[in-house]
Amino acid sequence: MVYRIKEYLNSYTNASTLAFFRLAFGFMMLLGLVRFALNDWIDKFYIEPGFHFTYYGFSWIKPIGVYTYVIFLICALAAIGISIGYKYRISAIIFFLSFTYIELMDKTTYLNHYYFVSVISFVMIFLPAGNYFSVDAYRNPVRSFGQIPRWTIDILKLLLAMVYFYAGLAKLNSDWLVNAMPLKIWLTAHANLPVIGPLMLKSWVHYTFSCFGAVYDLFIVFLLINRRTRLLGFLLVLSFHLMTSLLFPIGMFPYIMIVCSLIFFSNSLHTNVLKFLSKIFKLPAKLAETQQIYAPRFRSLYRLSLYLLGIFLVIQLSFPFRYILYPGELFWTEEGFRFSWRVMLMEKAGSAQFKITDRKTGKSIYVNNEDYLTRFQEKQMAFQPDFILEYAHFLHDHYESLGMYDPIVNVECYVALNGRLSTLYINPETDLSHIPESFEHKEWILPFKGSIWRL
Repeated sequence: MVYRIKEYLNSYTNASTLAFFRLAFGFMMLLGLVRFALNDWIDKFYIEPGFHFTYYGFSWIKPIGVYTYVIFLICALAAIGISIGYKYRISAIIFFLSFTYIELMDKTTYLNHYYFVSVISFVMIFLPAGNYFSVDAYRNPVRSFGQIPRWTIDILKLLLAMVYFYAGLAKLNSDWLVNAMPLKIWLTAHANLPVIGPLMLKSWVHYTFSCFGAVYDLFIVFLLINRRTRLLGFLLVLSFHLMTSLLFPIGMFPYIMIVCSLIFFSNSLHTNVLKFLSKIFKLPAKLAETQQIYAPRFRSLYRLSLYLLGIFLVIQLSFPFRYILYPGELFWTEEGFRFSWRVMLMEKAGSAQFKITDRKTGKSIYVNNEDYLTRFQEKQMAFQPDFILEYAHFLHDHYESLGMYDPIVNVECYVALNGRLSTLYINPETDLSHIPESFEHKEWILPFKGSIWRL
């Protein structure tokens, strides 16, 4: 077994695939950042709000006012550096740090594909992606390698496979398969689309989309891995993600997945693409001439990176199953829900009315959430327990600063999940002001009135 592992780690493949992935990934990230800025979302999500919801343990990461634009600019420049392979390692590190900082500034904007970008960009720090068809390779031909370790491409394939397969496993639940929820809600909202609009009202369409979504996520990687079915698999990738882009507002994610899926194709495709780009942009021929085998500059650091990436993969593969450690319904409590590739599984809405009571006088007032939160923040807060708790702590501190004595914070919160009737979500008698945030089960969440089975 050990011999086979060593043999695999010492096997090599053409560097064109990793070079193409680097170029495409950096370009897609640049487009995403430019799109974010052009839509004025930097101001809307990070500068305009007076309060920001933070991740547990990362409350020190916050927007820095108008200078938040600088973080986005640094991230965009690093994306360019990755794409063209200029000072690649430094660019990869800066991109990972700046993008992850942006992601952690406010969890209101959490999306699975933001996490996916952070995961991929972290791994790319350790890959020799800048040693072929890059500015670095052109400037230093001695460090230009046409043959690189096979694992440096396979690890990216594995991460992409994990996203798809885990998303498929998450869909094996009764809401998705038996009730066609939440697609039944979302598709019905598109009844005004030309040609296909009337179909969005049909029950059989809802169930077809649900079943196809689960089967697609579970098996698409197997089609992409197999040379004989790869083209069919990519056509399914293309049609699936273009359809989801049309029907659902999930930004760049469909296009990122389409581009990333190209990594499963043979080296010859990527080599031909790089040759085509060389011809179009009149790039120097020597960018892709070398067949030199990759040799790490510092072997001890190279071995250390293998261990670190091995540990990282184990964490990534096991982390999505942490929900098993919590009691209660996952979709209801959301404990262990994030960072687990549970894509588009819930339609959840809530309303939360907070009451602040002076602990000494007993005088109470009710909070107008719009005084402190944007509409988007309030919408997200009203059905997510950790948001509710963090906001309760903020309200305690705020009203204490206004003269109240150690304010008691209660909330009357109602939540609807996947088409069910809205029910009481948080124990209204619980004083949230002094309950610490932690990874422990939140006992003040009321039990889910229903059942959702999952495989």
